[in-house]
Amino acid sequence: MSEDLVPLSPISFLEGAATNYGDKISIIYHHNVRFSWRQTHERCVKLASALVNLGISHNDMVTALAPNIPALYELHFGVPMAGGVLSALNTQLDVTTLALLLEQLEPCKIMFVDYQLIDSALKACEILSHRKCKPPIIVLIPNYDQEQSFLAKNIPPGTLNYNELIAIGKKDFEALKPNNECNPISVNYTSGSTGILPKGVVYSHRSAYLNSLAAIARFEMKQLPVFLWTVDMFRCNGWCFPWAMSAIGGTNICLRNVSAKGIYDAIYLYKVTQFCGAPTLLDMIANASPSDQRPLPHRVNVTVAGVLPPFHVLNKVSQLGFDVNIGYGMTETLGPVIVRPWNPNSDGEHTKLNYGVSEFRQDVDVKDPETGESTPHDGKTIGEIMFKGNALMLGYLKNSQANDKAFRGGWYRTGDLAVREPNGSITMKDRAKDVIYSKGEVVSSLEVEAVLLNHPKVLKAAVVGRCDECLVESLCAIVKLKDGCSATVEEIIKFCEDHLATHMVPSTVVFGDLPVNSTGKVQKFRIREKIKGSEWYDSKN
Repeated sequence: MSEDLVPLSPISFLEGAATNYGDKISIIYHHNVRFSWRQTHERCVKLASALVNLGISHNDMVTALAPNIPALYELHFGVPMAGGVLSALNTQLDVTTLALLLEQLEPCKIMFVDYQLIDSALKACEILSHRKCKPPIIVLIPNYDQEQSFLAKNIPPGTLNYNELIAIGKKDFEALKPNNECNPISVNYTSGSTGILPKGVVYSHRSAYLNSLAAIARFEMKQLPVFLWTVDMFRCNGWCFPWAMSAIGGTNICLRNVSAKGIYDAIYLYKVTQFCGAPTLLDMIANASPSDQRPLPHRVNVTVAGVLPPFHVLNKVSQLGFDVNIGYGMTETLGPVIVRPWNPNSDGEHTKLNYGVSEFRQDVDVKDPETGESTPHDGKTIGEIMFKGNALMLGYLKNSQANDKAFRGGWYRTGDLAVREPNGSITMKDRAKDVIYSKGEVVSSLEVEAVLLNHPKVLKAAVVGRCDECLVESLCAIVKLKDGCSATVEEIIKFCEDHLATHMVPSTVVFGDLPVNSTGKVQKFRIREKIKGSEWYDSKN
């Protein structure tokens, strides 16, 4: 890199926010906790200073286990300003998995833990000790309203307090800039929905900087927006919104627990302009009780990424005053890369997961996974969605084999199958590992699931392939009905026959719960494992 060039890093956004939006509100939490951008900048500088005094230096690992609270927001700046690498961990992880991830992140010098999660963190650290791994120093994040709430807890000696740590930091500390913009800034973990341990995905200062700027345009964020934190900050660094919000001087509304009432109250009280996250947000809004709802002061932008709820849910959310956008992406692409508005008047088939490709910050293509050639724009030829660009992960943490596989041919291979439409847009068909071959045809489990979800009695559904004795694959649907509803196998199959081609109709239907992981994703590998034994199905189909 030329000596006259400054390495790109999103921590520069906070410095600009303190100068350009100093007196504007940066964070609101629990009504009585408010910081300006000048205060947030000072707190992050002091946090970085304290971390350096604790021995954090370039590329040292710092972990965090906390919900969407101001401290976790500040860590997104304070840790890299000290030269460290932040790994915000899923708060829903079981203790064993948490310990395994901490072991993979070793050496991890410091771990910031929210007061509600301290027991899990201590148990995970105990497991680390038994494995002869050095546990990190614990920094406890107290409840903002109850500073003394920890005195009764059995906190081990040497545990630090977050607020005390900031208090001892120097406000004139000069933030450490990366000497190379391709240095790591964070490690985010995948959902682990395939049954293996989640993979650590490494982001660079450069990719985080560029993707934060891209998010401003991608999500049509105007200057000084009010952003409600309903997407977890441990998920792709909150889709890079911590950094993007500082770039445009917006206001962050932090939510410890996401609920319909919390969403409506925040919109009413703080004039929230947008929020995002999993599609379950839409179900939450649509099914909110009248007592939890409040009139919206304006239309609110909500972006979701994942398997969409039924048409009637999307339509109701739109009628309630929300503009719905649908995103496509993954941890390896730093979150959603392609975002399109949902329009009930123009979406002909709700079952199609169709995405435009106007995203100019990434090269997006559908390619033949064997030849690497682009598929024709015929709406028929199936290929794999691939990405190339400046806002991709550096690679998987300590996993060179997975890196070689993911970037084979110079493009990041998503594992998602799709077709290219004549207008250039991409229609996703399925995950490569979930695609089903029925009666000589390729079947998208996602399309069948979308039809099942539109049945008035169905709450959740998953579709997998099931092989018979002759290794002929057929479709098996696992269906969870809504509370108080009953249905027969014949009823569900007839509904599918009325809405799907013959080769897409499930031949087997099972009623029951769907196995999900800590992020709420259905674990189809567990369903496939179950159907290898016949007793579950023979008794219910």
